[in-house]
Amino acid sequence: MSRDIDRRSFLKLTGTAAGAAAVAGCSDNGGTPTDGGDGDGGDGGTATATGTPLPEPETREGYLQRANRVLHDEAPWIYLNRQYSVYGKSADVEWEARRDERIDGSAIEPTGDEASVRITQSNMDSGLDPHDHRETPTDNIVLQAYEGLLGRDREGKVVQKLATGYERVEDGRVRFELRSGVSFHSGDSLTKEDVAFSINRIVQSDVGGLESSQSDQLAGVTGAQPADDDSAVVVKSEGLNPVVFALFATYCDVMNKSWVEENDSATINSEMNGTGPFQLSNYEQDVEVVFEPYGDYWGDQPPADELTITAASEASTRVNQLLSGETDVIVNVPPQNISQVDEADNADISPVPSTRIIYNAMVYNREPFDSVEFRRAMNYAVDLESIIANVLSGFADQTAQPTLEGFTGYNPDLDPYPYDPEEAQRLVEESGYAGAEIELHTPSGRYLKDLEIAQAVVGYIDELENVSAEVNQRDFGNLAETLLDGDMSTSPAFYLIGWGNATFDASQTIIPLLTSDGALTSLENERVDELMDQAQSMSGEDS
Repeated sequence: MSRDIDRRSFLKLTGTAAGAAAVAGCSDNGGTPTDGGDGDGGDGGTATATGTPLPEPETREGYLQRANRVLHDEAPWIYLNRQYSVYGKSADVEWEARRDERIDGSAIEPTGDEASVRITQSNMDSGLDPHDHRETPTDNIVLQAYEGLLGRDREGKVVQKLATGYERVEDGRVRFELRSGVSFHSGDSLTKEDVAFSINRIVQSDVGGLESSQSDQLAGVTGAQPADDDSAVVVKSEGLNPVVFALFATYCDVMNKSWVEENDSATINSEMNGTGPFQLSNYEQDVEVVFEPYGDYWGDQPPADELTITAASEASTRVNQLLSGETDVIVNVPPQNISQVDEADNADISPVPSTRIIYNAMVYNREPFDSVEFRRAMNYAVDLESIIANVLSGFADQTAQPTLEGFTGYNPDLDPYPYDPEEAQRLVEESGYAGAEIELHTPSGRYLKDLEIAQAVVGYIDELENVSAEVNQRDFGNLAETLLDGDMSTSPAFYLIGWGNATFDASQTIIPLLTSDGALTSLENERVDELMDQAQSMSGEDS
């Protein structure tokens, strides 16, 4: 635990069911492959522990839960932790953090003498085109002025935005009914042509003068067209696309078609023309972005009369700015500064379980990780509970599967592997890889305490009598490029990485990371592929 803030204090701060569940700890089976509540045993999910054949699941969620059971037992990762987003906030604002790492300026209410709000991130934007980025800092800037068909509340529930209704017309086709009375900041009215254009600009490389880096965020979507009648848009997909509504609740900001076509890339990246509650007032690249309320916004007016977003790369600088009253909300308060902020008279912390999982991938066909026994041994070797308490000051949750609690497909019957170095050593011997020397590749500074987590993991593994381990610190950009080149053979055999999944659906973690054709996969397993294929063939709407 933190020296000054224990888990009980943290529960008071978060007030969330997820936080409450986190203190429950492990149950007696402690993650050992056994017959779970979803009926899967340790043989890859085809029979119980006694060998009785299992019936196939009846729902999409059942298939996802079974896939998580198989992945727990196959142990393609050392399952580490759910990252927490820990924000600092001024006593002069009322605001609660969101689970998806987004900061909605219209949800920040000034309560002091000033009616303005200032947010300090770790980085500024990479440009203001909402379809041409993949990083959270840019997202936090563009979402103040742009919005999508659907959105999410702070707990992740889907809410209506520019769409007031949505339905599955047939496999491969869904229909969104559009809100009336919506205008862009330029004064142009929102049309169904604007919405169809925005979708096509992301998924089709020949639309809107951009080959969007976000095409996979609308995975399966092939295009959109204005409906023949009424104010609606029909979205087309390859087949059923069971997560299409989840995707649109997270991605695809709507842009003004004529404005995009009339302007060049430099203008689109330095000006903004959305439908959101704030409109751009001033943009100074790499310095600050200033917003003011949009008077003709279709929804409630934001409580702040000015919103400024700036950045400071050093966490200590952000903390000092908060405590000196220079800013109202800061991101990524490090564990060593949490008590300092929490005990200040003019500031507090706002922590929330995020949608990001941190894990150590073990590439399934590289020695010694081609042995399931060895991979399980690595999970037993690590005292994850101690890492969370001592490295992360309690601001994290142990994981036992790729899917986080609260997501569709989470399997509640799986527990984290317990710390059992004797069992780890026994499994290493059984694997035939006694004496193995392994190297954990890790970034430093990309995730909360990532290097320190890696060092702790390696320290525990190195304590085993029959395995030695060391850390290889890597530049994040270089490591990510290696992992994303589509060739599993060129990636490190053992690495620490994080994955954020803002769709709240298991498939958007398992498919890219743990299926045979996944863009960032470390595993090929026929049973996992089969289960995910079955899950993706069902809508899930009745599950």
